[in-house]
Amino acid sequence: MTGQRERVMRHGFLPCFGGVVFGVMILVSGSANADPLKDEIAPTGKLRVAIGISPAGGAYWSTKTENGYAGVPVDLGKALADQLGVAVEYVAYPNSGKITDAAATGAWDVSFLPEDPERAKKIAFGPIYEVSEATYIVKAGSPIKDFASLDQAGVNVAAVNDTTTMRGAMAHLKNAKVTGYQTFDEIFNLLKDGKIDAFALSRDQLNALAKKLPGSRVLDETFKQTVTAVAVPLNHPLSLDYASKFMADAKTNGLLRKAFDNNGLKDTPLRAK
Repeated sequence: MTGQRERVMRHGFLPCFGGVVFGVMILVSGSANADPLKDEIAPTGKLRVAIGISPAGGAYWSTKTENGYAGVPVDLGKALADQLGVAVEYVAYPNSGKITDAAATGAWDVSFLPEDPERAKKIAFGPIYEVSEATYIVKAGSPIKDFASLDQAGVNVAAVNDTTTMRGAMAHLKNAKVTGYQTFDEIFNLLKDGKIDAFALSRDQLNALAKKLPGSRVLDETFKQTVTAVAVPLNHPLSLDYASKFMADAKTNGLLRKAFDNNGLKDTPLRAK
């Protein structure tokens, strides 16, 4: 009986013990291969970059093309994904307010968009890569020449809905009415048709818009500075640290300058902070 028990120990229990060891090895191997950064910043296996779509251009807006998307955020997002070693996926929205609202849903991983205190309650911002002046363009034939003549009862001003510029215009204007619209295109058509008096946006974008609207005028004064920065959803500390380091490097290694140059901004100086 003793010899039989020894044979069972040798030939029956050892395979079971070997299975336990094999299982432990798999767990250890899996732990060793885990990547907390990628699990946080690219949980789907791709880097999902949220972009705002509009023909306005500039350092924030992107455009839809035959081959996908183009814009400064598009180039920066692709470079960030390449550095991480994952594919990029663009998630398009009509404006930055929609991007902000979607952050809590887990629909995107990183974005590049204007920052303000209200928005910072919903998403976390890294380094600023663009600083621009916000002002107004007035419709063709308008008698409005400055902020004083703009800020009058009965004057209708448009802005892209739930954006830093819209909030800035609402704080700036005490008498004129500010109305938010979902897309740049909608406001462009309203201004072209003379159905609104003015449009609040960054000066660089309005100067480009004025070329498409003969007789329109961009006002000389500035009512706020708009800062644009890399952003991630709240409570993603590894993502924020990595994206912040990426942007700091992009300012010094020529990547940011190249992204501007590739998207019609060769004459735009880098105004990063």
